[in-house]
Amino acid sequence: MTATDTTLRTAGAARVVDAVKVYGRGDTEVRALDGVSVDFPAGRFTAIMGPSGSGKSTLMHCAAGLDTLTEGAAFIGDTELGTLDDRRLTVLRRDRIGFVFQAFNLLPTLNVAENITLPLDLAGTRGDPEWIEALIDVVGLRDRLHHRPSELSGGQQQRVAVARAFAGRPDVVFADEPTGNLDSRSGEEVLGLLGRAVRDMDRTVVMVTHDPVAAAHADEVVFLADGRLVDRMSAPTADKVLDRMKAFDLAASDGPAPQEVPR
Repeated sequence: MTATDTTLRTAGAARVVDAVKVYGRGDTEVRALDGVSVDFPAGRFTAIMGPSGSGKSTLMHCAAGLDTLTEGAAFIGDTELGTLDDRRLTVLRRDRIGFVFQAFNLLPTLNVAENITLPLDLAGTRGDPEWIEALIDVVGLRDRLHHRPSELSGGQQQRVAVARAFAGRPDVVFADEPTGNLDSRSGEEVLGLLGRAVRDMDRTVVMVTHDPVAAAHADEVVFLADGRLVDRMSAPTADKVLDRMKAFDLAASDGPAPQEVPR
């Protein structure tokens, strides 16, 4: 790997700086994010975890340009999302960001091949045929290309969604509870695909999950509590992540709020 390759793989694919997100006002005000600064490195698989209401989905939505920050800044690469008008933000999300959601969001009238290439078709481009062919092999759906979503299992549908997210070679793919609607075996298959995309295809994945087993597939886990970044864990295992999550429960029941990690 060259020095340039190393720089590209360790630079931030996405990041937020001093991110604050407030919903409501007055007595109903909720600070979903409270001064979060976090970088999601290129070529890495990062999981976001925290107790219910910790701000993890809000962080992902703001980092991906699906929601706006009250204060602070969000970046994809060197592009600050807050400087873009609606049209330019839509184009950026289409061209530079991929999404995988808990719901598969496949078009029922399109077959597998058409669903995978849908973002490219909407952008008016063919993309890279060799890349698309490689994706089809990675997700293992070559024998299902002409099937419609109703003819697929839940795991197969989510594999289509994963291939679609990577079809345009986005800078980063954001996955929000991608295994939430799947059984354990199908979930493992989807998590394995996300990991392979990072390791074998030099992609970047940021995943929100509540599942320690899912988080263990990541290179790093960042933990939120009460809208703040409170911990980071490299080389996570399911047991280590579970122990950290139990500490949140203990703190919530009989101790002070977790301290924010130093910046």
